[in-house]
Amino acid sequence: MRVAWAIARRELRGGLRGFWVFLACLTLGVGAIAAVGSVRGSIDDGLAREGATLLGGDAELRMTYRFATPDEREWIDGFATSVSEAVDFRSMAVAGQGDDSERSVTQVKGVDATYPLLGSVGLDPEIPLDQALAMQDGLPGGVMERILAERLGLQIGDVFRLGVQEFRLSAHLTREPDGMGANFGFGPRTIVRSDALQNAGLLGPGTLYEVNYRLLLDGRDLDQARRAVNSRFDGAGVRWRDSRNAAPQVQRVIERVSSFLVLVGLAGLAVGGVGVSAAVRSYLDGKTNVIATLKTLGAESRTILAVYLMQIGVLTALGIVLGLALGAIVPFAVAPLVADQLPVDLHIGLHPGALVEAAIYGALTALIFTLWPLARTENVRAAVIFRGIDADAQGWPRWPYILITLALVGGLVVVAAAFAAVPMLAFATAGGVIGALGVLALAALGVRVLARRAARARGLRGHTALRMAMGAISNPREGAGAVILSLGLGLTVLAAVGQIDNNLRRAISSDLPDRAPSYFFLDIQNTQLDGFLARLDDDDNVDRVETAPMLRAVVTALNGIPSRDHPAAGHWVLRGDRGITYSATQPEGTRLTAGSWWDADYSGPPLVSFGAEQAAEMGLRVGDSVTINVLGRDITAEIANLREVDFSTGGIGFVMVMTPDPIRAAPHTHIATVYALEAAEGAILRDLSNMYPNITAIRVREAAERVTEALSTMATATSFAALAILLTGFVVLIGAAAAGERARVFEAAVMKTLGATRAGILTSFALRSALMGAAAGSVALGAGALASWAVMRFVMEASYQFEWLPAIAVIVGGVLATLLAGLVFALRPLAVRPAGILRAQD
Repeated sequence: MRVAWAIARRELRGGLRGFWVFLACLTLGVGAIAAVGSVRGSIDDGLAREGATLLGGDAELRMTYRFATPDEREWIDGFATSVSEAVDFRSMAVAGQGDDSERSVTQVKGVDATYPLLGSVGLDPEIPLDQALAMQDGLPGGVMERILAERLGLQIGDVFRLGVQEFRLSAHLTREPDGMGANFGFGPRTIVRSDALQNAGLLGPGTLYEVNYRLLLDGRDLDQARRAVNSRFDGAGVRWRDSRNAAPQVQRVIERVSSFLVLVGLAGLAVGGVGVSAAVRSYLDGKTNVIATLKTLGAESRTILAVYLMQIGVLTALGIVLGLALGAIVPFAVAPLVADQLPVDLHIGLHPGALVEAAIYGALTALIFTLWPLARTENVRAAVIFRGIDADAQGWPRWPYILITLALVGGLVVVAAAFAAVPMLAFATAGGVIGALGVLALAALGVRVLARRAARARGLRGHTALRMAMGAISNPREGAGAVILSLGLGLTVLAAVGQIDNNLRRAISSDLPDRAPSYFFLDIQNTQLDGFLARLDDDDNVDRVETAPMLRAVVTALNGIPSRDHPAAGHWVLRGDRGITYSATQPEGTRLTAGSWWDADYSGPPLVSFGAEQAAEMGLRVGDSVTINVLGRDITAEIANLREVDFSTGGIGFVMVMTPDPIRAAPHTHIATVYALEAAEGAILRDLSNMYPNITAIRVREAAERVTEALSTMATATSFAALAILLTGFVVLIGAAAAGERARVFEAAVMKTLGATRAGILTSFALRSALMGAAAGSVALGAGALASWAVMRFVMEASYQFEWLPAIAVIVGGVLATLLAGLVFALRPLAVRPAGILRAQD
């Protein structure tokens, strides 16, 4: 090893010529992953630092369907230093009267005089919240987000209604300190005083609302406080949350988005790995005589392998250091651009964990892509010292190196899964990248074979430039493989994102109205159901109406194991309260996958029908038990059957349907879906809102558009990540073009000697670049279309239609990228004098 290091050190004195592409690819890949990790770490620090403000206190007690009883409230007041009570629900905000009225769904928060315990509410104009919510000209004040006020046509000082209670708009809400810690809402926020809602008719028995008690605990240990609360409210359906997990939805989104972007960054590293491999191979091509000479002098193959492995190791370390420096600096530039989109102040700093993660990825990727060409140096024999490396260094390395390479790939996938918030996402991404690289490698081989045949085809005789371009593409030294691999992977991601984004938008604009209801109505009281249905039965524009009783419940245990301790504790069914219903008979269209429905007159112990997909994810089977808490009462039911639940239609769907007896007597309301012609939607909403002001109507199209906006944001983030991959791919293209410049100089000299013009030579160079780009784009388009079809079909469960506009953009992008890279390095070959070049050849 001492001899190997001495030789490696001496060769490194020659500088980094030939390794700029190596360093650039590694630096970009590691830098991208380190930057994403640093931003994620800074956001996590901000959530931890400002957790109490985001939550609205040190801790929160959440109750569903009810306020605390006098005894419970007395205990809470004695337990905490300070308490704030807030009721949260959705309702319809109405402005105006009669046919000229405007209405829109809003997320209402009723607060007491101590709100907010921490932070401050932002209002425009800037007035104290107490003043904004005080009585004004005989009406209580209220504040709402500007978008809601504009939707209703309200100005400051105008009157609006919640239920049957009128309020006067006193300010626009610009900042809600605890807004990020709240549940997802279907409408903009409105804040009023809780006591002003007493006569609004919105908080009746069974109405869907939550009451949150925010607590200041004056430095008390949160774990001890949680245990005390759980002991006091055991079985009362009270949920605890503290400042350590103030905004779980935000936390989950950030974890998943950052994990996804890191995995996309790994795809970029894979592209860079192609450039790394090409750079190492090109470097070793120039060391053929050195390797053969060392073998002639008695050097063993393992010594030579160690020499170049040490050199690559030093350069890899340099590339990783540069990448980590880039990843540490970039977040400082990005922070001002994303600060307004985040719930916390972003203080960028160094995050060792993120840097170590990026360094591990970089080291493994470099080793995977350099081991193969390094191992083939064993094939160089001293006897062919003057024949060139291609004579013997082609082919496959020995099997131990192949096994080591496969082990390293497996190790990289396992490390990615260990770091990712969703391990299955890591495995899926790794499988996709490996599969895409395999397809692109086969495509590159196929392109070379087809180009070789086309160059010899009679049909191309007389088309000299095109034949020369085809001949060059078929040459292994031309780098068609590197071009198609590096450019193709980035274009594949872009193609898939473009197809998915366009299909989602098309589904919302065209498919959804055919499948989904027009409105989703909530909080229909039992006494209102007949009148509600009578209004819709008389309307010829209504196709059908579906209704179901609805309660909210918290799943507290599975098979006797508390939900928080169950292996499936992270499942979405267990994270919050869930809607449940009851039915004596099997609902029409329900398909059972296991078990059987109970008899219509069943009156035994509670039974429940559970969603088959959700049960499989949580490890539940027929015969298992589920304990739910409804209005403070625990009910344990046996799973009688499993059934398919389709949420994609936007209609009524419940994970849990129970036998009627346990919950029918509990206060509850009904929900309804209304399928109607779009032209009649306005009249339906106006009439039902006027008849029953407490009913909340959610327009399914608007809700779906909000989801689409969120998905489009993800698509935009992915597109930027794909552009980063393309940047790495473009570096590889430049490296391949630079590596082939000497060959093109000689080629141009020979062609000039044979009478070719500069225009003809340039045309040949341009054609080969454009054809390789078109090949990369076409293959990427096929792979991206297949991936997007799979996502739409199996993940989104929606129809798929090939979109031509983004498809054409992908192919054109591939052509332009390779054409630009190729032509930049065509200038020197065109300018050389043939005599000087040919005279220098042996």
